[in-house]
Amino acid sequence: YANTVVSTTGKIWMDRNLGASQVATSSTDAASYGDLYQWGRGTDGHQIRTSGTTATLSSTDNPGDGNFITTSAAPYDWRSPQNTNLWQGVNGVNNPCPSGYRLPTETEWEAERATWSSNNNAAGAFASPLKLPMAGYRDNSNGSLVDVGADGYYWSSTVYTTYSPYLYFDSSYASMGTGYRAFGLAVRCLKD
Repeated sequence: YANTVVSTTGKIWMDRNLGASQVATSSTDAASYGDLYQWGRGTDGHQIRTSGTTATLSSTDNPGDGNFITTSAAPYDWRSPQNTNLWQGVNGVNNPCPSGYRLPTETEWEAERATWSSNNNAAGAFASPLKLPMAGYRDNSNGSLVDVGADGYYWSSTVYTTYSPYLYFDSSYASMGTGYRAFGLAVRCLKD
């Protein structure tokens, strides 16, 4: 994968979100939003923003169809039982990133966010070398799109109890949050 950018921390990242057709030209550039992945799932079609939904949880790492799996019950994961070893490193099961790339850890996202200095918000996310747009997310309970163009949510590979941490930002602030693995969030890949 040739289109990379070096971040302020010196890491090499893909220059756009997975599934995006271009690098963001603004925080609300729809062509840069890309796909929305459920934590730990591979590129099987579910990540497409308009994919169908099913309420049938998967008992395997590869559900076998391209539906976004909805759930409104704890632990709010598309997979039952949960598997915490799906997105760990370049050789992680279901790693959706190109060869040699992986999802960033919570610590790596925190390091990037710390470089936004006074702009700890969506403006800082876009002003950074990563040019992160406000891609929104897909709701775990019904698969609907939420906060597109208003908030950014980016998965980490990190696991926290039954959830997984993500980078969050809006027009006011940015922080790390912890979300249901059935959420559909944006993915930005990092060179290992």
